[in-house]
Amino acid sequence: MSTLNQTPTANRLHIAIFGKRNTGKSSLINAITNQQTAIVSDQAGTTTDPVYKAMEILPIGPVVMIDTAGIDDSGELGELRIKKSHEVIQKTDIALVVITAAAGMSAFDEDIISRLKGNGTEFIIVINKIDEAAPEAELIRHLNDNDYKYALVSALKREGISELKELIIKNSPKSFEQPSIIGDLLKPGDTVVLVIPIDTGMPKGRLILPQVQTMRDILDSDALAYIVKERELRWALSNLKQKPKIVVTDSQVFMKVAADTPPDILLTSFSILFARYKGDLMKLVKGAKALKKLKPGDRVLVSEACTHHQQPDDIGRVKIPRWIRQHIEEKVEFDFCSGRDYPENAADYKLIIHCAGCVLNRKEMLNRIEAAELNGVPIINYGVTIACIHGVLDRALKPFEEVYHEWMSNE
Repeated sequence: MSTLNQTPTANRLHIAIFGKRNTGKSSLINAITNQQTAIVSDQAGTTTDPVYKAMEILPIGPVVMIDTAGIDDSGELGELRIKKSHEVIQKTDIALVVITAAAGMSAFDEDIISRLKGNGTEFIIVINKIDEAAPEAELIRHLNDNDYKYALVSALKREGISELKELIIKNSPKSFEQPSIIGDLLKPGDTVVLVIPIDTGMPKGRLILPQVQTMRDILDSDALAYIVKERELRWALSNLKQKPKIVVTDSQVFMKVAADTPPDILLTSFSILFARYKGDLMKLVKGAKALKKLKPGDRVLVSEACTHHQQPDDIGRVKIPRWIRQHIEEKVEFDFCSGRDYPENAADYKLIIHCAGCVLNRKEMLNRIEAAELNGVPIINYGVTIACIHGVLDRALKPFEEVYHEWMSNE
């Protein structure tokens, strides 16, 4: 099936499986998905790095199952595997902590539960292998005393799996339910003009994910999408019989689009729409104040969630640093990271500039924002950065009343 017909990974419920080696984590994934997805072996430690599998689980819907290494792994390599498993928590919507009926809870299990609680991650204790032994009364009492949600299953015999699925559905966090991209700004019949430049950064033969997802949200809202390149915008606006409710542009052509869009038409960017869809627009806008106060020698981290091939005029690594040096401060130092390579010590930076995060799920993007906050480091995204640098942030925030008034009151 074409990926264009599939739910993007970042929009799926992320279910991570944690537990000691040989508790049946991989067998549990196979039982939940009703297919041979994970490798199963009697030898402990079969799973090494976290394994991600996007799939449909009825009646849950589209999910990503994450199979992690045993949290009791040993040796130098084992410690690295455990660290990778712990990192998975940052993107987990709901966790399944797998223990066996015979072994019960261990210090390893309590540690992972503590980490999940510290991250605010919902979790369910899965007591596996009930076909081999019944859980001790003391274990059940311990779970009840701590108000832990739990399920009794036999992954091998597929027993208790339906009940476990019901628990997953019931306890999936509300934060997974992402806000609308643009639909809450629209009424049925409204027209939206989308400005999409076709340049060297555009993937050949297709549109990028935020553009596609925005179009889908417009259609779901019974509104009309009108798509143009930046050179055609003025002509398009003059020929539309109905004035559009809003113009949404790629951030890189913000200045031209702002000049060509009449002031009585709302204007924003795909990146700013995704700032609130994936994260927290209010907090990201606050980072604009720090952007304008950068001084010589300040270090700025530019973080890209994906690992795309760098273009000669790359937006994150070339254009944004160039614009900051031209319009704000020439002697700012930039570091870059991409993909999952996100620094643990954000306190080294005066500012973090993050991409739209279209390949991250909402949980991971919110965690990155929170991590920056805890370190006292302002964080801002590409769209807000570009609008701020070019003096159009006031206008770009106007569609979002609460954020707009908060920004204007502090200006």
